[in-house]
Amino acid sequence: MTPSFDPSELNRIFLCQREAFQTDPAPDAAKRRDRLDRLHRMITRHAGKIAKAISADFGHRPVEETRMLELLPLLAAIRHARGHLARWMKPRRLPTPWPMRPARNQILRQPLGVIGVIAPWNAPLLLSLGPAVGALAAGNRVMIKPSDQAPRFAAFLRDMVEAYFPEEEMAVLTGGVEMGRSFSALPFDHLLFSGSSATGRDVAAAAAGSLTPVTLELGGKSPAILDVSADFPKATRRLARGKLLNAGQTSVAPDYVLVPRGYEDHVVDLLRRAVGRLYPRIVGNPDYCTIATDSHFARLLALLEDARAKGAELIEINPGRETPDPAERRLFPTLVLGATGDMRLMQEEIFGPILPILPYDTIEEVGASLARCDRPQALYWFGSDAAHRDRVLAGTVSGAVAINDCVWQAGQDTVPLGGVGVSGHGAYHGEWGFCAFSKEKPVFTQARWSPLALLSPPYGPVFRTVAALIRRLG
Repeated sequence: MTPSFDPSELNRIFLCQREAFQTDPAPDAAKRRDRLDRLHRMITRHAGKIAKAISADFGHRPVEETRMLELLPLLAAIRHARGHLARWMKPRRLPTPWPMRPARNQILRQPLGVIGVIAPWNAPLLLSLGPAVGALAAGNRVMIKPSDQAPRFAAFLRDMVEAYFPEEEMAVLTGGVEMGRSFSALPFDHLLFSGSSATGRDVAAAAAGSLTPVTLELGGKSPAILDVSADFPKATRRLARGKLLNAGQTSVAPDYVLVPRGYEDHVVDLLRRAVGRLYPRIVGNPDYCTIATDSHFARLLALLEDARAKGAELIEINPGRETPDPAERRLFPTLVLGATGDMRLMQEEIFGPILPILPYDTIEEVGASLARCDRPQALYWFGSDAAHRDRVLAGTVSGAVAINDCVWQAGQDTVPLGGVGVSGHGAYHGEWGFCAFSKEKPVFTQARWSPLALLSPPYGPVFRTVAALIRRLG
C-alpha cells in the first residue's frame, strides 16, 4: 500500500534543511567525515535487514546479489570519499594569464545546499544512498525519495535514516506518484534522478520550473559486440553473467548482442552452456532473482509475445527442463533470433533476462548501425583486434565502455558514472559526485601592484604600447 502523501510535511523538511544549510553553509571536514561515518555504521549494522527488505520487495533476490550489487559498492564509495575528502575540499590553483600576473586564480568547491535524490526500485539501496555519499562529502543536506515499487525497503530506509541523522542533515520521504511530482518540483540546489527515460523527462520538466539543475541516469539499450577476434567461450560466459545479474534488471545490463554473421548458432550454444553452469535450475533457485513486480513481469511477457508474433525465434534456456511457476515471477533466460526494428524489444530497454542476438557482416556496419541508434548508458566490446576495437570506440558515443566484460565499469569510484543523450546527462561517483554537488567557484586575487593599471584612462601612448604588446604576445 502506497503511503499517504502530506505536502506540508514535504515542504517543512525542505525548509528545515534549507535553513540549516544557511546557518552552516560550509561544514568543515570533521563534520563531513562524521556524517559519512554514521552512514557507514548504519549500513554495516543493518546489512542483513536491508537485504531481507529488498528481497521481500522483489519476491526473491539472492542476498549475495544485494551484497555484490549494492552493499559492497556503497561501503566502498563511503571509504573512498572519506579517504579523498581533504584533497577534494582543498582550493586548487589555476593558471593566470601573463598580462594579469602577479594576480592569481584558484577554485573553491562550495556546497550547493539541499540535494534531492529520486531512486528507482531495481537497486534501491545503492541508488538512494550512493548519490548521498557525494552530496554529504560535498557538505550538503540531502532529501531522498525512494521508489514506491519497493515499499518495504523504502519504509526501512526511512526508519534507518531517522535513527542516524537529524532531518536537517538527511531525510527520506516515502510516497507514490503524487509525492514524486511534488518532490521533483521542489527548488533543490541539485536533483539527481535514476530511472526510466519516460519518468526522467517528467522529472526534468518539473525541475525546470525552478531552474533546478538535474543529473539524469536513465540506462538505455546498451549493446554488446562480439568481434570475430573474440574468445567466444569466455565472452559468452561473461555476457551471461552480466545479463542475468539481478535477472537483467540493471540499467547497464547488455540489452542485445551483435555477432558476426554465421556465428549465431555457435553463440546460442555457448550461451546455453554458460547459463546452465550459472543456474542449473531456475524454478526455486535461491541464486536466481525474480522479476520485481507483476506489471514488469507482464511487460516482459508482452515483449516476447510481440516478437514471436512478428516472426522472431524465441529460445528459452531451461537447463533443468522445469515447468515454470508464474506465481514466482522467475522468467527463464530467453534468446531471440530474427529480431527486427519493428519489435517492441528492439524499441524499448528490455530490463530483464531476454537477449536478442543480431548478426552483422562487417565492423563498419556495426559502427554505422550504432550511430543511428540512441546513445546508450554503456557499450560492451569483446575481442582482441585492436584496429576493430578502436574503430568501434571512435565511431560510437556512449556513457561508458567496457572491453571484454560487462557491467563492472559501473561499480567503481575512480571513474564517473553517467549517460549521454537519452541515456542521461551529468555524472557522479567518486570525485565526479563531489563536484556534481558542489559549486566550483573561481576566485581571482589581485596583487598589490598590477600591470592592468596601465590600461586605465586617460588613454594615451602608454595604453597603446601595452595593448600592442598584449596583442603581439597573446
